[in-house]
Amino acid sequence: MPEKSVREMGGWELFHYSLKTKVFRATLMGALVLGLVAMAVGLSSYTMSMIDRYIGESFGLAKSTAVIAERWISEDVIAHMVMDIYNGLTPEERAQTGTPEYRERFAHVMNEKAFKYLKAILKDMLETGDVDDIYFGIFDRERQALVYICDPDESEKTGFWPGEWETVEKTEIERFYSWDGKGKLYDISNMPPYGWMCTSGVPLRDEEGGITGFILADVTLTNVAHGMRRFVLVYVLALLATIILVGWLMVRRMKRMLVQPINAIADTAKKYVEDRRRGITATDHFSRLSIRTGDEVENLSLVMAEMERDLTDYEEYLTQVTAEKERIETELDLARRIQADMLPSVFPPFPDRSDVDIYASMTPAKEVGGDFYDFFLIDEDHLGLTIADISGKGIPAALFMMTCKTLVQNNATAGFGPSEVLSAVNRQICQNNREQMFVTMWFGILDLQTGRLVAANAGHEFPALKKPGQRFEIYKDKHCFVLGGMDNTVYKEYEMQLEPGTKLFVYTDGVPEATDKRDQAFGTERMLAALNEPCQDDKCQAVLERVQLAIARFVGSAPQFDDITMLCVEYKGPNGEGGGSCRR
Repeated sequence: MPEKSVREMGGWELFHYSLKTKVFRATLMGALVLGLVAMAVGLSSYTMSMIDRYIGESFGLAKSTAVIAERWISEDVIAHMVMDIYNGLTPEERAQTGTPEYRERFAHVMNEKAFKYLKAILKDMLETGDVDDIYFGIFDRERQALVYICDPDESEKTGFWPGEWETVEKTEIERFYSWDGKGKLYDISNMPPYGWMCTSGVPLRDEEGGITGFILADVTLTNVAHGMRRFVLVYVLALLATIILVGWLMVRRMKRMLVQPINAIADTAKKYVEDRRRGITATDHFSRLSIRTGDEVENLSLVMAEMERDLTDYEEYLTQVTAEKERIETELDLARRIQADMLPSVFPPFPDRSDVDIYASMTPAKEVGGDFYDFFLIDEDHLGLTIADISGKGIPAALFMMTCKTLVQNNATAGFGPSEVLSAVNRQICQNNREQMFVTMWFGILDLQTGRLVAANAGHEFPALKKPGQRFEIYKDKHCFVLGGMDNTVYKEYEMQLEPGTKLFVYTDGVPEATDKRDQAFGTERMLAALNEPCQDDKCQAVLERVQLAIARFVGSAPQFDDITMLCVEYKGPNGEGGGSCRR
């Protein structure tokens, strides 16, 4: 891929990366691959055909010679004479094959009448046949050698005397001895100094059916290699000419059918953008194009014309949507500020009192949330504490939250106890709850003189309690049904005696149910571990900050799905003697 954009390229680069050049290269590559495959198939067929022809000629000549030899000559006598002398030699004497001394041991065989007749037959067949050599020999299985009995070639360099031998592969010997008489008997080998050679043969048998020797015909495959080179040369030249011609024709056609129409569409799109920037709102740029290719390019031009006509309507719609979105965002921001103002946010809330320390926070999952907390003085000696979680999120939950908060505070300041407050709030919200929303709530009243806490739980999370000198632990209080579920629900309250220095931590389910990217929940155990971390500052604000930091580390970059609301209160006693700090 080019590093520059098409608008940054020069003339050569534009030509190199142009569509017509790519089409030409693709055509060349396709034709080249196809041509190479065809050449491989053709070359294989040609080679196999040539080799099969040579095998047929050499085998046919060996078979004809064998028929003549078996009819007119006692070749087995000659074979026995040669092999008797050959087998009687020592390994050292046998290793002297080809020397005058070695040949002298077999010279008398050449004077035999049968030998002369056989040599004459072989010579005649060699002159009339299209083979390189035809001879009579025996394979020595034990020594993996071919022993020549009669070779019509009288050349000193290439001819063999009776008894001379040369090493052959064991597989070749076994192939000739295991032939069942069906098909053609041959072996192709590559051995110096002959190179690639095909040896065909026919066994000669005695009266008992035993093999006395083989009529063998050799054909070198040099002509096959020469033919292959000629075939490749002619084929490559024809292939190159075809590739160039096809590539040129394809480029001309693709330029007319593809490149020129695409360039026209691109130029029109550029003109359209320029006109839009100048404020020209004409919608007929692409409709003026006259592309009639009958394919996807023509369809592209038609789609571009439709897109141009629709863009003006879309821009008007987008302008309206943007304005509406800005209005909604403004209203949401206002709702968020109103909700924040509804919750106590000034700490310490009672700076002139030393009998209590309190801190709370609410982090909504959306612009506005459904959780809320509240604390207020019912009178000089009693402090009302509330934390709740509204079903749902967003504006509906925020409105429901404001209603519940007001009802709780109104009923509490009227002198009702926690169970009466929850019962009254439940009846009031059940009277007009068409959306069937509900709320979980924990509400308690703390006597600041005695430390007596009376509370009721409407399906909310268990609070956590820390007594002086101890750790935070979950306090499993009495649970009742949620608010807004049934109008006749009876709520029970319970009591706790808080010693000076006791802390109470209440929270919504957004704390233990905060999840990371693997959908693992933060959980109550991690919450308690954060609450009980060693610290230097043990004030209520520091407690909440520890939990908030632990949640942030656990969640990481995962999105927040639920509101996170926490409230911590420490009872210090009527004289403020409780509290203090913890050390690492």
